[in-house]
Amino acid sequence: MIVLASNSPRRKELLRLICPSFVIEPADIDESVSENLSLAEIPAYLARKKAAHIHQKHPDDIVIGCDTGVFINNMMIGKPSSDQSAFEILKLLSGKTHKVVTGCAIFKGEQELVFSQVTEVEFYPLTDEEIRAYIATGEPADKAGAYGIQGKGALLVKQIKGDYNNVVGLPVALLSKKLKELDLPESDDTL
Repeated sequence: MIVLASNSPRRKELLRLICPSFVIEPADIDESVSENLSLAEIPAYLARKKAAHIHQKHPDDIVIGCDTGVFINNMMIGKPSSDQSAFEILKLLSGKTHKVVTGCAIFKGEQELVFSQVTEVEFYPLTDEEIRAYIATGEPADKAGAYGIQGKGALLVKQIKGDYNNVVGLPVALLSKKLKELDLPESDDTL
């Protein structure tokens, strides 16, 4: 059995591209991190922490943990706490390129794989009115970086360099390859 240690509807949808049958069990963990980690290491660290937590409950299953971070100007940008917070985040991203890093961790028995995927996203310059109109859609509320590229947030994006699905929250092609590295039994459920 495969267990996804995330409650993200976007990750759930993307994981179905690899395996249509899996269980969801979100990891309720302390997401504090060591000051010794670089910003780019944080998503993989948190993904591993989530997967390890759920793996303790399901030691015989394959557990996948994920975490996505948005980075600009040596800062990690999380989910907005309010409409004003979303406005400030989107104003910061306006006209600039930022990085989206998704860390993934896979546990299978004693085996463990931890990796990250990086995608660069460039926004068009945005007016205050465009930002407010986007915030009014409600999309920014639960998303790192205050936008969803798979929704109306696509209208903010000038270009991306890298894996589109990584920006949505799960680098499916890379995850599929890493799952194969674990020598999973062949079935119709996985590619």
